[in-house]
Amino acid sequence: MKQLNEAAKYLKKQYRHTPQVGIILGSGLGNFIEEIEIEKEIEYKDIPHFPVSTVEGHKGKLIFGNLSGKKVVCLSGRFHYYEGYSAQEVVFPVRVLRLLGIKTLLLSNAAGAVNPSLKVGDIMLINDHIGIDMANPLIGKNIDELGPRFPDMSEPYKKSLIKKAKEIAAKLQIDVKEGVYFCVSGPTYETRAEYRLIHSLGADAVGMSTVQECIAANHMGIPVFAVSVITDLGLRTDDHIITHEEVLHFAKAAEPKLAAIFKELITAL
Repeated sequence: MKQLNEAAKYLKKQYRHTPQVGIILGSGLGNFIEEIEIEKEIEYKDIPHFPVSTVEGHKGKLIFGNLSGKKVVCLSGRFHYYEGYSAQEVVFPVRVLRLLGIKTLLLSNAAGAVNPSLKVGDIMLINDHIGIDMANPLIGKNIDELGPRFPDMSEPYKKSLIKKAKEIAAKLQIDVKEGVYFCVSGPTYETRAEYRLIHSLGADAVGMSTVQECIAANHMGIPVFAVSVITDLGLRTDDHIITHEEVLHFAKAAEPKLAAIFKELITAL
């Protein structure tokens, strides 16, 4: 808790306003920050105890500003378990955002489809997740100041936010899907057998992030809304090989639609 308070204290000195909404951007989705009226940018390396992004497509800056009439704080670049960070380090920024005062957390990621009805470029609103392959960030001594020892996870992604996002998408004539996100540790993409297994377990898309952040947010009582941009197909019959460059390309292509939904949703908060 001491390190969290030190990071939050430093940031409050740098930015005096209280952000209402926290945003974490996934691979290839960093251009969303262009939608924000930026008031302050702080590099991760300058924040006490903050991890540093090591993955291409993640810029590594904390951005404060205005969006849709709200004060927001945006992590342009997130942290992943596969980078060698502990689960607690992965969610350190989420906990700091809570100490800064956010009331809602918006998450985005690039994901692979395991539901055959999904196609590259689709936007999938996450209504639930499967995280049995991930280290739970709440393992260890509970930080009572943040939340209970055994937090409920029956509604990890706020139903009212999903409902509002679907209404917004319909108004904007943006086709959105809805489904379950399966989190794996990475950094390898899955084998064909693993993709089939993940689908059989009830998932629609698979990725390497988001779930630990969602758990930490729920622990602290922060409503979460999350979106996957489908950037590759797991269940495929050809010999196509997935590359990170391909993921970034398709994420960037879908970014305008994601930005439009996020902006309208923030307006409605």
